[in-house]
This record gives sequence, C-alpha cells and structure tokens, in this order.
Amino acid sequence: MPPDQPDLPGSSLPDPSASSSLLTGGKLPAPLLARLLTALPTQHPQVILGPGIGEDAAVIDFAADRLLVVKSDPITFATDEIGYYAVNVCANDLAVTGATPRFYFPTLLLPEGATDARLVESIFAQLADGCQQLGIVVAGGHSEITAAVTQPIIAGTMLGEVERTHVVRTSGCLAGDLVLMAGVAPVEGVSIIAREKRAELLARGWSTMQLDAAAHYLYAPGISVLRPALAAAQHGLATAMHDPTEGGVATGLLELAVASNLGMEIDLDAIPIDALAADLCAEYDLDPLGTIASGALLATTSAQDANRLLALWQEISWPGRVIGRMLPASAGIRAVRGAEPVPFPRFAADEIVKLWR
Repeated sequence: MPPDQPDLPGSSLPDPSASSSLLTGGKLPAPLLARLLTALPTQHPQVILGPGIGEDAAVIDFAADRLLVVKSDPITFATDEIGYYAVNVCANDLAVTGATPRFYFPTLLLPEGATDARLVESIFAQLADGCQQLGIVVAGGHSEITAAVTQPIIAGTMLGEVERTHVVRTSGCLAGDLVLMAGVAPVEGVSIIAREKRAELLARGWSTMQLDAAAHYLYAPGISVLRPALAAAQHGLATAMHDPTEGGVATGLLELAVASNLGMEIDLDAIPIDALAADLCAEYDLDPLGTIASGALLATTSAQDANRLLALWQEISWPGRVIGRMLPASAGIRAVRGAEPVPFPRFAADEIVKLWR
C-alpha cells in the first residue's frame, strides 16, 4: 500500500520522517510504516499474503517434500545494530538444523518518549540489510511504541525449510564422535562490548581504531554461521550441530551433551579464542568461554568424517578444529588444559551481563 494513500490511519499527521520529533505510543504511524515496509525484502513466490497495513497474518505455501523449521528469539543485550543481530541469531538457529532460512517475522517494541522516525528507519534498514545478505524475506511482523520497554527490543520468528533427509539435531551426538568448532569466539560478545561500552573504553585508553575493529566483528568475521552449518548438513557430515549464543561456547558444549544424554571431554586450550576478544573480555573480567558467542559453530562428527568436514569448511574459508570428543554418559563431562584435568567451566548467566552491573 503506498505511503501517501489518504485513507491510512494517521495520514493527516505531519510526515514523521521530516523531523526528529518523538513518536507517540502505540502502533507506528501508518504512513511511516507503509513507507518503511517498501524498503524490506517482502516479495517471494511462496508468500501468498505478506506484510501490509491492516493485514493480520501471513500466508506461505510450503512444498510437500520439505519440512518447515521455525525459530523465535529476542534480542535484549544489544541495542546498536539490533536489527542485524535479530536476523542473524534466528538464521543461525535454523541453519544448525540443516534448514535454509526463508521468512522472517520481527516484532519490534520501541520505548515511548525516546523513539523518533530516525531510530525506526535505522532499525528497519538493519533488518533489511541482514535479510538481504542471507536471502531472507520479511513476510510479516509487528511494530509498536510502548512504555513497557526502556530500549528497543526485537523478538523475531523465522521460518525455514529443510529436506527430510538432511535434518540435524542437537541431540544427534554419538559416543565416540569428535567435537569440532568452526570460527572463533566470542565474536558476538566482542562486538557488543565495543558498541555498548565505547565511550567508557575510550576513557580507559582504548583507541578508536581498536574499538572500530572490534565493533566490525559483527560483520567480519561476522555472527552468521549459515555457510558452515548448511555445508555440513548438506554433505551429511554432522551428527549434531549447535549455535553457542547466550552462555558462550562452554554452555553450548554442555547443551550438546545434555541434549544427547552423553558425556564429553573438551580440550579448553583447543577452543579458538580471538585475541582482541580476549583482551576486551579481560577489561571487564569476563571469561571468553562464557561470553555470548554467535559467530562460532559447534558440530559433532564421526572420527572417519572429521577430516572431510574440516576440509569442507576450509574450502569455504571457515577455519575449524577438533576440540574434544563425546563419551558415554557414565564418563561425565570433563575438561583438560595442557593434558591436565580441570573443572569444566559453567556459568549461571552469560558473562556479558557483567557489563551492566
């Protein structure tokens, strides 16, 4: 629906994009929302009914030989580039099942008294950028200004599809499988620290160049694990995969073991920790192993397939390495450093929350 259609609710109001005046509570003004929707990727042959003013739901056609995969996730830690985070976090969780992300439904909650058109336009641009990079269509969603939140919040639902023969489960680990990690950690954590604590870090002596580089980790190496996850699934090389997000790599590994009802042994020294990330975490006394880690991929594979999977990742410019092995449940969950047994790191909450304490 064109943004200048005269019968849109709120169309008699001044154009909210023409000034930085704050928007009132409730739904976004219809003229603004209609214009913003035109900038999102919303067209796809399977989208029979997509987002539009007054539409209450989406209608999507799915092929019978493929399975629908659905994921919902909120973004609550990050505020800067929140739209980009929202898209990639959901897409990662679909990819580790072997599913290709197709359709996204973001719910955007904006703080009353602190929201203007520039903020909304920025978030919509981030959503568009994240979706376009991954070939994802925005098929619906909701936006609202409300006193219930004090910062922008996005809670999104994403739909994907996977061939029946290519489904991968977190619970698919087998005793004797090797545990592999693609990428480094904690990519998402270092970007959040640099973005959310920039002024404070500059005052502590960090350089603009260092913080710009750390903030750019959101894009390079990036928080998407779509390529290595789908490559592993489509070649049938992963028995299980997991996207370590809140709680970091350590919590992600525990979740693999718990889901499969198995034990494991992990060489903590083998887990690749980015040097800049380690330094930024140390600035706030955060353990990198417990810091939110989108941008890394955990996978298990049989011993005979491990080298094939590592080579496959290398072909698509994703470094990977073996970091441990799955054990029978009776062996428990163990960790080593330098071949010496150490307690397995466990975190009651993600280390990133220390930034706001």
